[in-house]
Amino acid sequence: MKVVAMVPIKLNSERVKEKNLRPFPDGKPLIKFILEALVKSSRVDEVYVYCSSERIKDYLIEGVKFLKRPEYLDGNGCNCNDIIREFMKVVDADYYVVSHATAPFTKPESIDRCIDSVTKGDQYDSAFTVERIQTFMWKNGAPMNFDVDHFPRTQDLDPIYMETSGAFVFPREVFQQYNRRVGVKPCLVEVEPVESIDIDTEYDMMVAQAIYSHLKEKE
Repeated sequence: MKVVAMVPIKLNSERVKEKNLRPFPDGKPLIKFILEALVKSSRVDEVYVYCSSERIKDYLIEGVKFLKRPEYLDGNGCNCNDIIREFMKVVDADYYVVSHATAPFTKPESIDRCIDSVTKGDQYDSAFTVERIQTFMWKNGAPMNFDVDHFPRTQDLDPIYMETSGAFVFPREVFQQYNRRVGVKPCLVEVEPVESIDIDTEYDMMVAQAIYSHLKEKE
């Protein structure tokens, strides 16, 4: 059984300029966080960074391979499934892990839990990390998870789960069958709040760097 992890990287990010290379307070670039987690994973056999620019090679760590991807995959018309499809044409594996650099606090143990849920037994055909949200949620002016006439306690609300960018795990045949990274029987692997942080904006970057500085001070 071969498990391969892939981190898709686009250097020309729009909302946060070169966010994947952005240094944290001690100079550590964002991309290295997820690469370290994947290398430390006890279930991952190979780790690749899939990027159209060889410039990214300067930021890789030991145990990570570089694979150059077609530049057209950097376009706004392409999504992650398009990127995975092309990657799978070049790198063969039984199971794939897709993780994003924008989730710097993802733990190796969480990645392993995702992999184990898919590879051990047949209950799940895919898995991904999620954040549990248990608060009053509204959509289109109406409550989503509670009855406004019978206000429950927060702890009694039906939770809603939000995908994080930490890890998506799936077998080769599931992607080939459904043309996506999530099958029909996914396992939602709940992670700690800090792991759910996803850097999409400058504000997200500021929060992540502040948390990192706080964690370093406690070491």
